[in-house]
Amino acid sequence: MPSLEVMIVVPLIVLFAYLVFGVSGFGSTLIAIPFLVHVIPLKFAIPMVVVLDCVSAISMGFKLRADVLKSEFMPMLPFLVAGLLLGAFVLLNVPAQWLMLVLGVLVLVFGTNFLLSRASAIRLPRWSVAPIGLFAGTTSSAFGVGGPIYVFYFAARGATPEQIRATVPAVFSFTSVARIAIFAGVGLFNVRVLAAVAALLPVMALGLWCGHRLHGRLTRDQAIRIIGVLLLLSGASLIVRAVAL
Repeated sequence: MPSLEVMIVVPLIVLFAYLVFGVSGFGSTLIAIPFLVHVIPLKFAIPMVVVLDCVSAISMGFKLRADVLKSEFMPMLPFLVAGLLLGAFVLLNVPAQWLMLVLGVLVLVFGTNFLLSRASAIRLPRWSVAPIGLFAGTTSSAFGVGGPIYVFYFAARGATPEQIRATVPAVFSFTSVARIAIFAGVGLFNVRVLAAVAALLPVMALGLWCGHRLHGRLTRDQAIRIIGVLLLLSGASLIVRAVAL
């Protein structure tokens, strides 16, 4: 039986994470995982959130399917698969303390970039899909973090904000299904994880609904700045926790 703290804090984190996802099209795992690991183990949090991500991404991707940038999404798939397999190996074999430390650093980097970034003139060549897809797949499996990498890549390939908001959930749909299959194969799912998912699905749905209603009231820049502040706080707290273990 989970503690009262877990039963209160975990749903609140999930609610806010998927509100962010509904507003921006990404950011759910970036918000959820760093905060969840303060109350539940990382190797419990990641498989739990990947199922919630799968449902939310498919739901949002279906609504926005007309704007999906297939010409950039499809070439990334084989490299994502290779990265997802590598990331699962890392998750299973690297101690939780080191995973939390690396995750904290990644989240700090992403948060700083969100706060400082301006419209970029960077344009990436087609071949960059290979290293970026491999890296994004690895971080997605090992840490549950991939959204900012996809956003950076699609923006640097000339995608519009609406195309990014539609294409990132399409990527999440694919990576979530693949991660579920990989995690099931290596034994990361159990009855407790599945029970937590079942309990949190309505919370996730409420967060998405709220996020869809907020989208349009916040500018994309305002949403990015809010996410950036949250990431700085969660990244710093993860590093402190990892060092203290």
